[in-house]
Amino acid sequence: MAHDRNDQTFRWGVIGPGGIANRFAGALPAVPGARLAAVFARDAAKGRAYAEQWQRDGAPARVTTDLADLLADPAVDAVYIATPHSHHGEYVRAALLAGKPVLCEKPLVTSLEEGRVLIDLAKEKGVFLMEALWTRFLPAYELAGRMLREGAIGELRAMHSTFCFAATYDPKHRNWNPALAGGSLWDIGIYNLAVTRWVLQQMNDGECPEPVAIDVAAKLAPTGVDDAVNVTLHFPDGITSQFRCGFDAASVNAFEMLGSKAGLRFPMDFWGSEAIELVTRKEPAQRTEAPYVLNGFEGEIAEAQTCIRAGLLESPRMPHSETLGLLSWTDAIRERFPGGVNKK
Repeated sequence: MAHDRNDQTFRWGVIGPGGIANRFAGALPAVPGARLAAVFARDAAKGRAYAEQWQRDGAPARVTTDLADLLADPAVDAVYIATPHSHHGEYVRAALLAGKPVLCEKPLVTSLEEGRVLIDLAKEKGVFLMEALWTRFLPAYELAGRMLREGAIGELRAMHSTFCFAATYDPKHRNWNPALAGGSLWDIGIYNLAVTRWVLQQMNDGECPEPVAIDVAAKLAPTGVDDAVNVTLHFPDGITSQFRCGFDAASVNAFEMLGSKAGLRFPMDFWGSEAIELVTRKEPAQRTEAPYVLNGFEGEIAEAQTCIRAGLLESPRMPHSETLGLLSWTDAIRERFPGGVNKK
């Protein structure tokens, strides 16, 4: 790897300087050593604007429209991939083949088969690969995880959640465009699934049981992608996780865990929550604040840097097995869409 272990600076290259990449760059000052070193953009002007917007000490990041140029740059220690979902696979593969460590936005790819191929490639090449699921590294989840493991809610009975927002239909927008891997499940429902898995792991010594049954009702947009999805996952011992994700409705977007002794919830926008609430019958909710250090992305960035510096091929907190587990559940849900839709 290009990183000099005697130099605390860690130099990131960004592939795809779009909306989510702004949050990534905005979090870098909260991570010791992290610097934006290079940007790959198909549109040079857009790349320059991004580099200048996030310039910190010294000159702006170098901008290139040549992917191979970025991946061959010894001044880049790792890349962050923030393109539309449809292009994740090709950029992850190119980076791995170039020997460049990868942090890639969720979903890593859009099928279990492709996920396995890329993870096998990462292992074959000995290159770090991590799916960027920032939720797992938030202070609120650190706190809630400890409470769950210590028995704050008793035995887990069920989970309820929503991730919805009302948006104007536009067939060309990435949300509804099948060529860009549109659809609410891949874009936002992944968080409902990821937190479901996380809760089950807290309650089962790190293990996540597989669902014994899955009920799905999906509403497809005219483009064929899922505009909204209702899912119930059934697990052993009668535990369920019910959720709705969609681009067609407004919601508080809470995630609730129902236990035999108490309930625990991320009360609003659960995937980026900065608070938790413990709820017992007839008592006011016990709310605990757990704010970000900066904007919430700093945790996953710090985790990737730590793992890469240690020479690891995967994160113990967001391992390859977790990415494959999410893809397996996503594939299983999509197979139950009207007409058996399961395509990119």
